[in-house]
Amino acid sequence: MTPDMSDVTRAKHGRPVHHWRRDLVELAALFTAVAVADGVANLIGHGPDGPALLVISAVLLAATAGFHTWWARRHGHAPPTSDTDARPPSDGRTGVLSGEDAATSAPLPAVGATVLLRMRTTVQDAPGSLATLCTALAQRQVDILSLQTHPLADGTVDEFLLRAPAELATSEITRSVAQAGGTSTWIERADAHDLVDAPTRVLGLATRTALDASELPLALRQLLGRCTIRSLPATSPVSGRATQGAPVEGALEDTVMRLRAPEGGVITVERPYLPFTPTEFARARALVELDARLGPRVPRGQDMLTLPEGNAITVQRADVSDVEAAKEMHERCSPRTLSMRYHGPVGDADRYLNHLLSPSFGRTLAVRTASGRIVGLGHLLWDGDETEVALLVEDDWQRRGIGVELLGRLVAMAVEAGCASVYAVTQASNTGMVAAMRGLGLPLDYQIEEGTLVITARLDTTPVTSPQPYAQHHGHSHAPHGTGNGIGQGSRGTGRA
Repeated sequence: MTPDMSDVTRAKHGRPVHHWRRDLVELAALFTAVAVADGVANLIGHGPDGPALLVISAVLLAATAGFHTWWARRHGHAPPTSDTDARPPSDGRTGVLSGEDAATSAPLPAVGATVLLRMRTTVQDAPGSLATLCTALAQRQVDILSLQTHPLADGTVDEFLLRAPAELATSEITRSVAQAGGTSTWIERADAHDLVDAPTRVLGLATRTALDASELPLALRQLLGRCTIRSLPATSPVSGRATQGAPVEGALEDTVMRLRAPEGGVITVERPYLPFTPTEFARARALVELDARLGPRVPRGQDMLTLPEGNAITVQRADVSDVEAAKEMHERCSPRTLSMRYHGPVGDADRYLNHLLSPSFGRTLAVRTASGRIVGLGHLLWDGDETEVALLVEDDWQRRGIGVELLGRLVAMAVEAGCASVYAVTQASNTGMVAAMRGLGLPLDYQIEEGTLVITARLDTTPVTSPQPYAQHHGHSHAPHGTGNGIGQGSRGTGRA
């Protein structure tokens, strides 16, 4: 190490740093102070009035220290206002604000009942724009609970979760936001679920999607908010022709998002009232890619039930791996049963099974006998913003409560998924389906469309529990778990589902 190494270099290498120059100066100052003090003491102490001068000096020093303390407490340590261009901190009385300070620093009045709101607005990407917006909300007694930003090419979309006074109209909030520079403002009511922070919510949706493929549509809906989601298969189940696909990387067109579905089809997400941001598109695409990598999967839990006559059956989820077993059930069904279920040529019934059993388009419950044969199928199909229920029970197993059990479970799934209603497309002569819908105990609407009867049950009332007219083996029961909202190709009025 060189002799002229700096103190910084020595400290960097762990060597002690000795500041001998500073020590020498301090020692010289100490000797000088001692010499001065000794000289003053000799001069005053040996004079005729020495003791009195020492007492007077002590009193003056004490008075000076007291005055300094009083002055510091009265005026504080703030620099002059001319140096900082700030307003004086007081009006001459300790702890009392004056004029404009009192108006801006006074505590806000207590707010009564409040509501949760979700707000999205676009602001300029410039320093201070967000601060101006927050100030405008604060003046309306609106509390900001969370904030997400979505960068754009010519601005930034800010998404807020707000707690606002119940008596404050959303139009007033919109007006204040517009005056603060916000544009394209959109506000809707929120609930307690929106209090979960975005990373936690996304991780939860990814976990649910990983456990059950049918959770993907519901996860997209919860991720993107109120929107219409439709899924088209790669080939039409009726004509067998290929449908128009989407690019591998997806496509974003203002209020429409098109994503490549895991099975090769297209998932279309539409939100006409609010354009999607690149951030939302990236999140949705990541969720779809996760589902595609994991492949087909459904929970394999099951319920073991006993019919009144003593036959044991199981109710469990079904998917495309059960297509062959479902076709065998079709062969055991009478033409009348198949025509009442599919409302079309009996020979076309098998074509729909790949579509109906795919978790991408809904959920299917299968009823199996002790030998493993499927004797009943219940479908919960997602038709955009609507939800369809459909049942098929083999002839020899009808009138035993199987259809009622399936319908109750399907409607319970729809309730947990947040669906507002479910509908069934059937014929007026299908008394079994009509009776099962009435047995739900829900408000029903009846409508005739193209010669078929459409029964709609509203779910915004008391939740439905699955009726069980027979015993259940609690020791071997594993209820189907997981709920979800999915999207299926629209089937209302098509006369086939």
